[in-house]
Amino acid sequence: MTFLPELRIGIVGAGLMGRGHAEVFAAHPQAEITAVARRPLEQAPGATVYPGYQELLDSGTVDAVSITTPDHLHADVMVAAAEAGKHILVEKPFTTTVADADRAVAAIRSAGVVAMCLFNHRWVPAYAQAKDQMGLVGEPVVGYARKDDTIHVPTEMIGWADRTTCAWFLSSHDIDLLTWLYDDEIAEVFATARYGRLRGLGIDTPDAMQIQARFRRGAMATFESAWIYPNTFPTMVDSYVTVVGESGVIQLDRQKENIQLATEHGYAYPRNMLQRLVHGVPAGAYRDAIHHFVDCARSGAEPLVSVESSRHVTAVLAAAHKSARTGQPVKLS
Repeated sequence: MTFLPELRIGIVGAGLMGRGHAEVFAAHPQAEITAVARRPLEQAPGATVYPGYQELLDSGTVDAVSITTPDHLHADVMVAAAEAGKHILVEKPFTTTVADADRAVAAIRSAGVVAMCLFNHRWVPAYAQAKDQMGLVGEPVVGYARKDDTIHVPTEMIGWADRTTCAWFLSSHDIDLLTWLYDDEIAEVFATARYGRLRGLGIDTPDAMQIQARFRRGAMATFESAWIYPNTFPTMVDSYVTVVGESGVIQLDRQKENIQLATEHGYAYPRNMLQRLVHGVPAGAYRDAIHHFVDCARSGAEPLVSVESSRHVTAVLAAAHKSARTGQPVKLS
């Protein structure tokens, strides 16, 4: 693969995540946003706007695409991008069906392009340190990962909450994280879902889901997701992880990230591990993950997050949703 001195980026999806990607790409000295699909982005003022992703891919103006569409729309863009020979960064989750994941992986590997799903938690310093320390706690035994959002997220932040679930939106991060920490894959799941509050607001999606997982080497884990916390909660996201091994335990609490803020309007813990500005420049795990992709795409190196591991996260979540519908455990093939 030819080394690229500069990576020309096309962004497909100009919503909240598209704006976040654009801000980070613009801060990389060897990346340039040259194209955007459907509508302009103020973070990419010089980019040409194309009516759709196929026109963007056919334009000859991009080396890579950043896919920030709603969850259920990722697969078609990935397949088209791979067939066009473009490198691919896609927001999590990779896809929302196993069939879509399989055709995306097949297209990516057949084309030989660099592709990565943005599971940025692997770049959170505490999580990366936990990975380095896993040998000290011994063989994994049981884990717990909670990621809960305030109700602002499904009711105001995203307009397509009825086409996804809190598990796809939130637990995908934690499933990727624990399978990476365990260095193992999930073999069987049993899941439950609770509907009520959001359906009452006209949004047909679960309030919460809980997934019990058994790993291939015998370890266990629980993945909790909910997005009905009151908006008075001091952070938009409540995130906690614990891993118990045969010789020790690791706990990771992202509820407090080194700063507390009290004003006449409330009390908050401003988040800074994933996204922050340091003297006006993007920093944090989100930036580090996207810059890692840029460097891999330019050099042809395999990213830290493989498309196969991202396909596994999709398979786990698809099995979990089937289990929640049927009330039965589901084994992964």
